[in-house]
Amino acid sequence: MARSKQSPATTKTEEASAPRKTLTREDWIAAARKVLEKRGIAEVKIDRLARQFKVTRGSFYFHFSSLKDLHEALLGEWRRSNCAPFHAMVDIEVTDGVQFFSDIVHAWVDEKPFSPKLDLAIRDWARTSKDIDKEVIAIDELRIALLVRAFRKIGYSDSESIVRARITYFHQIGQYALSFKEDPDTRKRYQPLFGDVLLGPLATSP
Repeated sequence: MARSKQSPATTKTEEASAPRKTLTREDWIAAARKVLEKRGIAEVKIDRLARQFKVTRGSFYFHFSSLKDLHEALLGEWRRSNCAPFHAMVDIEVTDGVQFFSDIVHAWVDEKPFSPKLDLAIRDWARTSKDIDKEVIAIDELRIALLVRAFRKIGYSDSESIVRARITYFHQIGQYALSFKEDPDTRKRYQPLFGDVLLGPLATSP
């Protein structure tokens, strides 16, 4: 006997009765982070996120006490992925300046867990928040200070170490700010030259 086709009504009924995935706090944070990175903090709104998930505002308040609570969670994401790796380097005893330089730079370029998009989004957010601006300034100063330590260990004077650290840092942040894209093979070909130029003549094993 031929097998009867399932009617559209039956299919819709089954779809309607299918269990909906339970949203977690992490789901809300991930969705808010995407909005933050694409449109800015002003567009991170409870109603917008609720519509995206096709749920009520009550679902949001099950996980967060307020929009400010979500904002703090987003800052927490940035602190863990973009700040913590550099804070972890503060107490390292630098015995090889070139290696320490390489470790710092790879914290950016490997993007594990560093996120350029999140870093730029937080910088943009900082323009409207004095507290966040202070945090951004502090992490900028820390990252540059780490680079200064690397250059000093290589053998440069205090002044030249500061200048080389700033050039290295401004170069990296500038690439992110411009959303600069290039072919991976081209980037790989230029990478050793960037190392030679940024590290300078005193580096013996770039």
